[in-house]
This record gives sequence, C-alpha cells and structure tokens, in this order.
Amino acid sequence: MKKIIAIVVMVLCGGFVFAQSPCSFKYGANEADSIKCLEQITIFRTFYNDKNYKDAYESWQYVIQHSPCAYDGIYTNAQTLFQNLIKDEKDSARRELLIDSLLYTFDVRSTYFPDKFTPGSGLGFKAYNTIRYRKDQYEKAFDWFVQSVEMEKENTQPAIWDAYFQLAENLTKAKKDTSIVIEAYERATDYIDLSILNATKSYEASTDALDSLQAKFDNAEIDRLVLDKQAKKYITDTTRQSKLIVNYRKTLAKINNAVTPYASCEVMEQLYTKKFEDIKGDLTAVSKMVNTMFKGDCTDSPVFLEGLSILHKASPSRNTAYMMGNLTLKKYATNKSDEDFNATVSYFKEAVKLSETHEQQADANYMLALAYQLKGANSEARAAAYEALKARPNMGKAYILIGDLYSRGCSGENEIPGAYAWAAADKYAKAAAVDPSCANDANNHRAKLRYPSKDELFKRGLKNGDTVHVGCWIQENTTVR
Repeated sequence: MKKIIAIVVMVLCGGFVFAQSPCSFKYGANEADSIKCLEQITIFRTFYNDKNYKDAYESWQYVIQHSPCAYDGIYTNAQTLFQNLIKDEKDSARRELLIDSLLYTFDVRSTYFPDKFTPGSGLGFKAYNTIRYRKDQYEKAFDWFVQSVEMEKENTQPAIWDAYFQLAENLTKAKKDTSIVIEAYERATDYIDLSILNATKSYEASTDALDSLQAKFDNAEIDRLVLDKQAKKYITDTTRQSKLIVNYRKTLAKINNAVTPYASCEVMEQLYTKKFEDIKGDLTAVSKMVNTMFKGDCTDSPVFLEGLSILHKASPSRNTAYMMGNLTLKKYATNKSDEDFNATVSYFKEAVKLSETHEQQADANYMLALAYQLKGANSEARAAAYEALKARPNMGKAYILIGDLYSRGCSGENEIPGAYAWAAADKYAKAAAVDPSCANDANNHRAKLRYPSKDELFKRGLKNGDTVHVGCWIQENTTVR
C-alpha cells in the first residue's frame, strides 16, 4: 500500500525541478520519510492552489524543515503564501515570525536550487520584503538592493528596480544627498538598457526563425504539422520576450521621470567633474557616467565630451558611435561644416555596423537619414530611411521623413506642378498605418500639402483615383487625389 501511495504521489510531483544541492537526500532519509514528504508536497500544492494558505503553511513548514531540496515550489510560491498569511495575522509576535520565515526563504533558496534561483535575486527580494514589512530597516535594505543589483546586473527584475529606486529617492530626500539617486540612476540606465538589448536579441532571433520556418512551408519543404510544432516554441519565446521588453521600458520610463528633479545637467556636471579624475581610467565607470549624462541631455558638458572621447577611442561600440554621431550632427546643424557632416555620416555608419539588433540598426540608419536630409541629399536620405525600415518595418517616423523629403518639391520636364505632394501623402498615410503612435504627426504633415489645382488636372485629363508617375529624383507612381 505504501508503495502505491508513493508511486501516485511521485506521478503528481513529476513536474518538479531538482538540482544538485547540499541535501544528502531529496525526499527523506528512508522510505517512510520520503512518502511523508511527497504526501506533504501534494497537500501543500492542493491547499495553495485552492488559496487555502493557512493549511498550506503547515505542509510548507514540514517540507522546508525536513526536505528543503524536494520541491522548488515552496520557494517560488513563498511570496504569495506569506503575504496573505502576514496580511491576515493579528498577533504581532506571530506576524514577525512569519516575516522571518519569508525572508529566510530568500536566504536559502539558491543554496537548495542553484539552477533555478540566484543569490543576487534572493537578496533583492529579501530587501524588497524588508522594506515592505520592516520600514525601520531601510538602510540595511538599501545595501542589500545595491548588492543585489551589482550581482544580478541586467538580470535584475523590474520589481526590484522599482523598489530600489524608490528607496534611493527617499534616502536622497532624507539625507539631502543627490549622489545617492544619481548612482542608482547610473545602475538603472546601464543595466536596464542591457536587459532590453538581450531581450530584443532573443525576440529577433525567434522572429527570424519563425520567418525561416514560414519560408520553408511556403516552399513545400515542411508540412503544416511540422510548421505548427516547431513554431510553437518560437511564438512562446517572442511573447515572453516582448512582455519583458515592455516591462523593462516601463520601469526605465518611471525611473527617468523620477530622477528628473534631482539630476539636472548642472547637478550631474558638478558631481562628475569632482570625481572624473578618479574614474577616467575605469572604462566601466566612464561608461556609466556617459550613458547617464547622455540620457539626461547633458551632452554639451566638457566632462561628458571628454568621457565619451575616452570611451570611444578605448572601446568603440554601437552606443559610443551613436552618441558621437549625435554630437557632430548637432554641430553640423549649427555651422554647416563639411567636416562635421562627414564625421556625422561616418559615426552613424559605424553605429549601424556595430549594431547587435535590428532595432539598433533602424535607429542608427534613421539618424543617418536625418543627417542627409539636413544636407539636402534627398536620395541618400531616402535610402537610409528605407534601410531603417528594412530593419524595423513599423518605424512610422522613417516614412514621415521620406514624406518630408518629397514635400520639398520635385520638378522636371512634363512634370505636373505639385505632383510630388501626392507622393508625399502616400508616405504620410503609410506612416500612420504602420505606426499608430505617430498617426497624428503624420496627419498634420499631410494636412499641410498643396496638391495640383483642379485646372491642372482638367488640362491633363486627370481625375481622382488615376495613377500618375512622379519623375525627377522621386521616380514613383502615385494616385491623383
């Protein structure tokens, strides 16, 4: 009978993840202990899934005390389990014990399941819950947050970033020391950008794989069954990575808004000027400074310019080339120097070459298109904008840029005066269609166009809906309207 019970329980537990750990056994030292452990795991799962947290807690206690390597769910589900128990507990002493138990799970989970949990993540959630339940220990929690972020780096979860930065903001107010929040901002901009980059690379790899699968299906190289089976993994991954990117971007946007009152360009310049001599030999520290000042639009500062120059010479990357291009483009817009224009084009082409994702390529090519547009090099600007669209087909602002190029005018032999406006309207309409976020901007641009007059249409025997060709450098068919 005991063997039957054990087999049934083990089947129910078949989905558990186990890893090497300090435990000398997974379930128990002997058969009776193992059966008892597996029964308690099953009871815990049943009560937990039914949201009967009080009864689930008794089984949780048994498993973590007797077989801490048996089931990772006692750690994964601890946050939800204990926040409900703590919320309902009226006895202050028992409440403190529950909080202790919750914090303990974050201390030990990476020891018992090192393949699933990391020490840095545990430290971050320990700090998160310390602030939540023991606000008087905020300085200790802040130190844990800093340690956690430096251990996890780009793997730090959005919830930890939110809590860490809120605490940094509160400490800045309490101590009147802006360096606290700026250092937190340094970490956030540096590591969250890397989180987004990694998630984007994974997302794009999966979408490319999906496109390849679809091409094989279209060419009859695989059948529908194979397509659906193989595509499922990639669809799951793109969905997960897309959500991750959205969450990280929301987190970074919140942090950018929160830091604004404390990190003016003047404040950052004073802070970094004082410490620059000490950090300029440390490329990691210089990179954090440069990224922080760039995001804070503090790019005219001498310390930023010197830091960026050091960084780009010592360790050129897509980001340093992109920032250098932005600087020289700003200079070119002011003085129209050929030297600055050529430098701008060179930097943005370098940024394209060093890009790690389609998104980065799109952004760099778009900036290259802006440089050509400012120069009046229409064909080159359009080519760069289309390169941006090749990398990111829904980049509405690239279509707006092409529409703006067309709206400048185009004339030649037998050209219909103002026909270029129809071609421009096509691009503005396309921008609104592929990217709803820029629809208002695109429609405003289109509203300013002046189409050929009715008399001109009458003379040429044209009516609305007819197809015409716009020549000169545009060389596109468009529709009379």
